Amino acid sequence: MYPDPLKRPADFLDDLLRTVKEKRIDVLLPVTEITTGLATENAGRIAGSCRLPFPRNDAFRTASNKLEILRLAERLGVPVPATRVLYEKGVDAVNIAGLSYPVVVKPHRSRILTVNGWQAAGVSYARDPAELFDLLGKKGSWEYPILLQERITGPGIGVFVCYQNGELVSLFGHRRIREKPPSGGVSVLRESVPVSPQARAYTVTLLDHLKWNGVAMVEFKLDARDGIPKLMEINGRFWGSLQLAMDAGVDFPEILMRIAKGETVEPVFNYKLGVRTRWLWGDVDSLLMILFKNRTSLHLPKDHPGRIRAIFDFLRFFEKDLHYEIESRDDLRPSLHELSQRFRLASPGHH
Repeated sequence: MYPDPLKRPADFLDDLLRTVKEKRIDVLLPVTEITTGLATENAGRIAGSCRLPFPRNDAFRTASNKLEILRLAERLGVPVPATRVLYEKGVDAVNIAGLSYPVVVKPHRSRILTVNGWQAAGVSYARDPAELFDLLGKKGSWEYPILLQERITGPGIGVFVCYQNGELVSLFGHRRIREKPPSGGVSVLRESVPVSPQARAYTVTLLDHLKWNGVAMVEFKLDARDGIPKLMEINGRFWGSLQLAMDAGVDFPEILMRIAKGETVEPVFNYKLGVRTRWLWGDVDSLLMILFKNRTSLHLPKDHPGRIRAIFDFLRFFEKDLHYEIESRDDLRPSLHELSQRFRLASPGHH
């Protein structure tokens, strides 16, 4: 147990440094955006006790800020969705004139530091100006600046990389098959695919410019209109679908450990294609949304599978090269823990 980094970041850091010294930790691998940000921001304090194979704090901070990375991408010639930026609360009709709908309402960061600690900020959608005004009216002033982006229709593409002191040493590609929520979110079924030359070039352009070190996931949407990957965001840390890369033969944690130890890492750019990894309970949630919510409220595109097709797709439990993210015969404890958590949250007495 440790102090909540969202509410007590200074206490969390003190506890982390104390634990590193007491346990004689050699390498520190933070996982969440906040803990990674705190660790890179305080890399000087940590460096005396253990190794932190992550990017400089200024590079990580830029990558975590959707507005900054959007501006950087535009300067470097990396395609992005058409975007309007609202810098402060109190928007009027002039600020949103000429937008095409549906509009994606995106925060400049997924978590934002306020006087009450770090607050989560999510992505939402507006089908028309009235809905957009309503959404913006509910936003707090702390959420600004806010990005209004055209909605890109097409598959989500993730490019996973590892850099060693500014040099690309591993590369992996995946596509999202199903997500939670279904309109776009956390991937619950994803597949290893080749990295397109365009997506690779855009990824390298961005991360080379940032003089990156360590792992990153660069996310694109493949625009169905022109076939060009449009940049969505950069995660400068381990990502949720990490298990897929490992199932397909690219062990990013091991590569990062070798970098931390100062070894020269041989580039790893080849992996098995067509491997799928499924988060079963996330897939259950996604299916339930499709079954019990209407398509309009879910903001589903017209070509999204209907309820019957969704049920048949869900029931494909055993296929070639299909792996499960949590369930494993070699170690049942993670799946039992997840199951117990779901029953606990579903119990009548839980709030």
